[in-house]
Amino acid sequence: MHIVIIGNGIAGVSAAQSIRRLQPDWRITLVSGESTFHYSRPALMYIYMGHMRYRDCKPYEDSYWTEQRIDLRRAWVTGIDVANQRLELHEDQPLPYDKLLIATGSKSNKFGWPGQDLEGVQGLYSLMDLKLLQQNTRECRRAVIVGGGLIGIELAEMLHFQGIDVSFLVREKSYWDNVLPTEESAMVSALIRKRGFDLRTTTSLDHIEDNGSGRASAVVTDGGDRIECQVVGLTAGISPNLDLVAESSIATGRGILVDRGFRTNTDNIFAAGDCAEIVAEDGGRNLLQQVWYTGKQQGAVAGEVIAGESRSYDPGIWYNSARFLDLEYQTYGQVGFRV
Repeated sequence: MHIVIIGNGIAGVSAAQSIRRLQPDWRITLVSGESTFHYSRPALMYIYMGHMRYRDCKPYEDSYWTEQRIDLRRAWVTGIDVANQRLELHEDQPLPYDKLLIATGSKSNKFGWPGQDLEGVQGLYSLMDLKLLQQNTRECRRAVIVGGGLIGIELAEMLHFQGIDVSFLVREKSYWDNVLPTEESAMVSALIRKRGFDLRTTTSLDHIEDNGSGRASAVVTDGGDRIECQVVGLTAGISPNLDLVAESSIATGRGILVDRGFRTNTDNIFAAGDCAEIVAEDGGRNLLQQVWYTGKQQGAVAGEVIAGESRSYDPGIWYNSARFLDLEYQTYGQVGFRV
């Protein structure tokens, strides 16, 4: 039995570990074009700031994968041949599978802003994004960040640490006030400004200007303000990465549609992590979870199901934690939406 997993993030790796534990003789292949080894995505900011090295953010020694007999394949997957149960690889031979897990994660949102594809405009999600940021900020004096989420505040802190002036465009009345209570949002907003950031609330991006050579030179807000910059960070949320399944028979909604065993509508194909959308059994709202610990849990359960166990994913009580500069944040449970 050959199990192939697309993506070596936390969901893919957790699935591989579950499968190996339950099926010691099965062949397991992890495929990723981004990196050979699994690494901790939350550590990217610390690599950029010089607090960690790339090898420091690998949770497992390189020898671990050989010891576990998990094959690591550095390759970009260009398509899934569902009928013949094989992956099409860029500049490589097709890779056959008996069972397939799609764990392709997320990608930064883009909303069709003019200039969003210019050089110097980027998100921050992957190791490739980090390397691009290191290149883009070598001679950067000012950056503009679009979006007020957790990735946005991390990127702002990273740039500020390097002595780069940062303007922050947030469409809400106060930072993250669609999530935080009014008082806490105001406290975070005050902290951001106190630390020297140009936080502009109730402000959205209209377009990004081209310097004439295909590189960003300024942003223009919906209010008509022009801010000169050399880097634009797009951090207005993330969406499931569905590129590989967009033209396949695999059903999708916001993400790849799966049941609580992470089975798709296609035989022998599963999906877990940021790219998966769990269909509600009671006709309620489907579940789309895109944080590290849920990716780990989903991958572990998906691996057990692939290995032949009878398991159903129970997400438990929602929690999350983050840091706004030097202010710690934790949340437990969920309440209804604020009207």
